[in-house]
Amino acid sequence: MFIGGLEKFTLIDYPKKIACTVFTLGCNFRCQFCHNPELIMVGENSPRVTEREFFKFLKNRIGKLDGVCITGGEPAIQEDIIKFIKKIKKLGFLVKFDTNGIRPDIIKELVTEKLIDYIAMDIKAPLGLKSQTPNSKSQTNPKFQITKYEDVIGVKIDIEKIKESASVIMSSPIDYEFRTTAVPGIHTEENFIEIGKWLNGAKAYYIQEYREIKIFDEKLKNTTRGKTLDIDAIAGKLKEYFGKVGVRR
Repeated sequence: MFIGGLEKFTLIDYPKKIACTVFTLGCNFRCQFCHNPELIMVGENSPRVTEREFFKFLKNRIGKLDGVCITGGEPAIQEDIIKFIKKIKKLGFLVKFDTNGIRPDIIKELVTEKLIDYIAMDIKAPLGLKSQTPNSKSQTNPKFQITKYEDVIGVKIDIEKIKESASVIMSSPIDYEFRTTAVPGIHTEENFIEIGKWLNGAKAYYIQEYREIKIFDEKLKNTTRGKTLDIDAIAGKLKEYFGKVGVRR
């Protein structure tokens, strides 16, 4: 496991639980607005916490913490993530798993084997094609077509994997949520309505306020400058699609 950090106590990351949060290193997305940019790449200078250090800490928290939040980076791309979570569960902790949804196979195994108790999937954008200027290559040649999702995450992906992950989560018996960071200049109100229609019937959806305190790509500030999104108003319009809609700041 590549572990890039450990927050020893949190009342926020795992709803209604006292937990710690472990941050995995490495992510296959390149979202400009990522608020953990130091965790995207795995390199010699990356922050590190050894598994031995983590489990030594965790054993000392038995009876004091309810659970462990696993986030990133992207935990699902870690080769030994299943083994890692099994070790946590053996100690009697609940597990909350954060993911970008790129590995539906991992999500399915975690749910089927009852290795996680809560899952949060980041929804980066709606599924449709990115809006293009007239006569652009993508309008005339499918080879150059790009989805809104791929435009936001900065890489080409198999969008069917994202759809499958969402379906697996929605049909699972565990607690879950979907969430989107609302970035002015990148997302529009209509984007959120499209997401609502896609995930119609999901238990919970949260809109997260974008903050420019720490981001992966500083050039994004040129896109967001002077732009606003009324996330409270958007949340109100999404209530017909989800069991619960919330705003996080």
